[in-house]
Amino acid sequence: MQSIRKTFVIIIGNFILALGVMGFIIPSGIITGGVTGIALVCQHFFGTSISLVVYLVNGLMFILGYSILGKKFALGTLLSTLIYPFFLMVLGNVEFFNTMTSDLLLSAIYAGLLIGLGMGLVLREGASTGGMDIPPLILNRFTGISVAIFINIVDVVILSGQTFFSTIEQILYGILVVIITTVVIDRIMLLGEESLQVTIISKEAQAIRDEIFNRLDRGCTFLNVTTGYHQHQQLAVMVVLNKRELRALNELSLEIDPDAFIIINETHSVKGRGFTLPSVDE
Repeated sequence: MQSIRKTFVIIIGNFILALGVMGFIIPSGIITGGVTGIALVCQHFFGTSISLVVYLVNGLMFILGYSILGKKFALGTLLSTLIYPFFLMVLGNVEFFNTMTSDLLLSAIYAGLLIGLGMGLVLREGASTGGMDIPPLILNRFTGISVAIFINIVDVVILSGQTFFSTIEQILYGILVVIITTVVIDRIMLLGEESLQVTIISKEAQAIRDEIFNRLDRGCTFLNVTTGYHQHQQLAVMVVLNKRELRALNELSLEIDPDAFIIINETHSVKGRGFTLPSVDE
């Protein structure tokens, strides 16, 4: 079931990605990076089909990734390598998706949202969208330089190739698409993972611990701390919970000790009991 769910999410992610490109990037002429950007350059100068170029480039990059990065990586990109160009071809033949809006700002916003959502879903599953993601990974292996730096360099080169046949307005909106895409990918990668880490420094740490277990049904951890002013040795309570439970935690802590010192931090990707594993009593 886990493999079926993962495959389904990757397929949906690639469909959304293709929808963002064919529904908003292509009709508006906004510049874009990655293998789609290469396809746009080839279409302008040689009249080649976008989906055909994507198939060819994805195929070459897949072979390159398989040869250098290994079988495990290649299997993670195979599905995207095949279905993304297929979705581009299908959506390109449906007139509705090519005429949804003529407004460049709307096109840029929705392209960024859809491309970011599609890529975020695929990356969240530990897979890759293939294509021009692969050369930066290979260069990173041999040089140790950040993948993000190489991705930005590759995208700048691809975007530059489209400036010869794009207006200033299309270029500026293309930059907006890249910014929106980056923000959305980050949010999708962390979706559902946000929690709060709360540290409570109080002389009534034991009583607060008991109420956390009884009223919130959460676990917690004791930390040994030394106060800075009086240099007293005492306990602090650290607990991780979701945002809905924060108000109740604040109330019970201050109810027990009005002088409690409470520190709240956002945290991501919490693993363990009560989150990715059942609670102790289950």
